[in-house]
Amino acid sequence: MTVTTPLHDALRARFGDCFSTAAAVRDHHGKDDSHHPTVPPDAVVFAQSTDDVAFTVRACARHRTPVIPVGAGTSIEGHVQALRGGISIDMSGMNRVLAVRPDDLDATVEAGVTRLQLDRELRGTGLFFPVDPGADATLGGMAATGASGTTTVRYGTMRDNVVSLTAVLASGEVVRTGGRARKSSAGYDLTHLLVGSEGTLAVITKLTVRLHPVPEAMAAAVCAFPGLGEAVQSVVEGVQLGVPVARAELLDATAVKAVNLHSGFDYDEVPTVFFEFHGTEAEVRAHGATIEEICRGLGGTAFRYARRQEERTRLWKARHDVYPAILALRPGSHGLTTDVCVPVSRLAECISATRDDMMTASIPWGIVGHIGDGNFHAVFLIDPDSPAELAEAEAVNERIVRRALAMEGTCTGEHGIGMGKIGFLHEEFGDAGVGAMRAVKAALDPEGIMNPGKVVEDRGSSP
Repeated sequence: MTVTTPLHDALRARFGDCFSTAAAVRDHHGKDDSHHPTVPPDAVVFAQSTDDVAFTVRACARHRTPVIPVGAGTSIEGHVQALRGGISIDMSGMNRVLAVRPDDLDATVEAGVTRLQLDRELRGTGLFFPVDPGADATLGGMAATGASGTTTVRYGTMRDNVVSLTAVLASGEVVRTGGRARKSSAGYDLTHLLVGSEGTLAVITKLTVRLHPVPEAMAAAVCAFPGLGEAVQSVVEGVQLGVPVARAELLDATAVKAVNLHSGFDYDEVPTVFFEFHGTEAEVRAHGATIEEICRGLGGTAFRYARRQEERTRLWKARHDVYPAILALRPGSHGLTTDVCVPVSRLAECISATRDDMMTASIPWGIVGHIGDGNFHAVFLIDPDSPAELAEAEAVNERIVRRALAMEGTCTGEHGIGMGKIGFLHEEFGDAGVGAMRAVKAALDPEGIMNPGKVVEDRGSSP
């Protein structure tokens, strides 16, 4: 039976068919790509504009009802689950590329524009947007979670590539966090406060992002190693030498096996690094030769190059598909994916210790990583009907995170906190640091309606 409330009546009157309380729609919006269970909202609004978002947030504020923004649902730390009920705002209909400005190397898009959609829009301009998390996530969701990905080692994260935002605050007011100037010292940095805030401070509706010139030349290369330590060390030494690698992606033996089966490659099933180099023809050759020399010194094989665009596209699609490829090794399994980042000088040590720890696990696992910037993931393949397997994977994940923190790293390099890593914030920032975050949250969202239960605890709760 459909539950009717004054809030639902107001939203239904405004949005008509773009408002839904259907169980299937609610369930779809209460689950991301994580292992966390589905927690559906009470209803879903399909927004088409900033005005739609502002109306919805104002209505929810009047009724003290939670608001949960949802993009493509590709996050994996429980960002979209409606832990306190409320209204999910589906941003996928806000999918217009509003402006591309080649002279200024920037573009303005609505929050529901996806990474691949923007890529298509930029074809023929000689420009590209570099942040590549693999999934075809929305730009708004990528900003909200502070996403990064395979090209971060050279081009930076979303924090480095968002110029300014338009967002709706908990009051329903619309705020613009800046203009398009290349720099500003005006006031508090609201842009970078909202990037990574995961919908807990405001709903991002538009963003202006930096674009980069397409390099004159690009080449990808694949190198196999006798062990995981040597594979990691090859990238560490390259980074320490200052070689501007564009991508450096690690796959352990399990991940390589999965890619072979899933994408039809024939790589040796040993630890392998996928590299990419950008620049002039001469720079690409020189950088590739330098890294290949380092790899040979560590027992790596001769590079297998992919120079033509179609070859590189296929290679990187295989890398982006490694997560579903690993899951396919155990049909019906769910993935629990860790995400830590450490100083590059500690990376080999951290991954080696993680591998030794994971070898004691009774469930299948694999390791992949954006190792050029110290970020890696361990993936556990869990039987969804086995609480024991989930508990075991969570225990190993906890040890991985604490190991990274002990090495002056972070509990999340790119996936965000969501509801999955709230407790680790205290260990990373201390009670005073989390207290400062909670004070910001209370100032901007005094009623606690913005995606509650994520990033910081609800008021009055303990760590």
